[in-house]
Amino acid sequence: MVISSEGGPQFVGIKFCPECNNMLYPKEDKESKRLQYQCQNCEHTERALNNCIYVNKITHEIDELQTIVGDVISDPTLPRTQDHPCPRCSQCLAVFFQAQSSAVDQGMRLYYVCCNQQCNHKWTE
Repeated sequence: MVISSEGGPQFVGIKFCPECNNMLYPKEDKESKRLQYQCQNCEHTERALNNCIYVNKITHEIDELQTIVGDVISDPTLPRTQDHPCPRCSQCLAVFFQAQSSAVDQGMRLYYVCCNQQCNHKWTE
């Protein structure tokens, strides 16, 4: 198996038949219990050098709250609210703004940043 620099299997790619240039499909040789590639057009068969036929890479979702810069409390154009106290320090004044969530199943979200400079807590509701 070919290992990438990240520690996981690399992209295997598509193999083509050297005789008729059609795509080769992975198939198990049940007698020898080995992976092979076989052409569905001319029956050309070759042994697979790599046992990996598919790679499913899962990306780690970044916490959206950590991407918010704390300096937004200095922005005079952003609205402020006293209706949503900070869950960390109970300060009543917070800056808020609306942004598109990167999660597919969620729409627009309101993000809050505490105006207490020692706290600067970020949260969403």
